[in-house]
Amino acid sequence: MRVPIRKGGKYTYIKPDPYITSEKLAELKIELEKLKKHIHPQLASEVKRLALMGDFSENAAYQIAKGKLRGLNEKISKIEKQIVSAQIIDTKNKADSAQIGALITLEFENNKKQYRILGSLETDPSKGVISYSSPLGQALINKKLGDSVEIKLGDKSVKYKIIKIE
Repeated sequence: MRVPIRKGGKYTYIKPDPYITSEKLAELKIELEKLKKHIHPQLASEVKRLALMGDFSENAAYQIAKGKLRGLNEKISKIEKQIVSAQIIDTKNKADSAQIGALITLEFENNKKQYRILGSLETDPSKGVISYSSPLGQALINKKLGDSVEIKLGDKSVKYKIIKIE
């Protein structure tokens, strides 16, 4: 049976975001080592064991194990590309304008909130980490202390004022 070949879609060839912190880079390296040294050998030996069971076309366990190994190889390849293309974000850099890695304190609707601007691999808005490519992140980049930015959220608009840049 032949597997259908699908045309690549809109999001097929999106390059991964290269901007990461040194902590995230170390995390990726540890994960890569774990995948290569522990999980890959186990899956490879499982595929080898199941291959000895006979006819490949009717060996469902072999097909499943082979698919898992293929997926693991893709994951390893993706992490290796991320590590090679990584551009380290300096979170200790003091700047007079909002840049990637900066900790920005914003005031909006009588509230104060701190956001760290990082790459898309590390975003977690609930912890105050936003991507430089998010609407708020894009609006804040290169703004200075005291500047205001207005973000349209659905049908309403929110005005943020930069009160501190670290």
